[in-house]
Amino acid sequence: MNKKSSVLVGALMAGGLALHGAHAAEWKMEPADSRLEFTATFEKTPAPGVFRRFDVQLGLEPAKPEAGHLDVSIDVASADMSSADINKAIAGNEWFDFARFSRAEFHATEIRRSQPNAFVARGTLKLKGVQQAVEVPFSWNESGNAATMEGTFVVKRGSFGIGTGEWTATNVIGADVTVAFKVRLRKAA
Repeated sequence: MNKKSSVLVGALMAGGLALHGAHAAEWKMEPADSRLEFTATFEKTPAPGVFRRFDVQLGLEPAKPEAGHLDVSIDVASADMSSADINKAIAGNEWFDFARFSRAEFHATEIRRSQPNAFVARGTLKLKGVQQAVEVPFSWNESGNAATMEGTFVVKRGSFGIGTGEWTATNVIGADVTVAFKVRLRKAA
């Protein structure tokens, strides 16, 4: 190998190592230890619910969060508000419209550190056929190959067409829905 070839090979290897270092660690959700909740208000009283089926895929290297991504997929039909009547109502087209919009998704490729163990993922939430920019703040607690991300954010239900017709007004069902999550993750092999 001549000197030019050696320099070229060395440069390519160094570039490859630099690119490899820029990739975020991949994390997979552990469903049994993860929870995705939402709280609306009915006549100013909290009305909690939970999505029973969802998945989180996270790419995060805390020292370089800008190389990360967050992908969340939610089976909207798994929404449970602990009442058969309410569950039947939210399945209808005025609310979640399970028949036409069975999935909600959040995708973020912009993650930034907000505090030593806290981040904000900025991305797009697609819910009931509507896409909106959303910021999702979360705390991060990593230990070996396991981690927990936890956070809370507010969604304006009207922006996504959740609660149409007589439910558009916010005097009975409030405009804000608080989403809270605690997700247990394991580093992908």
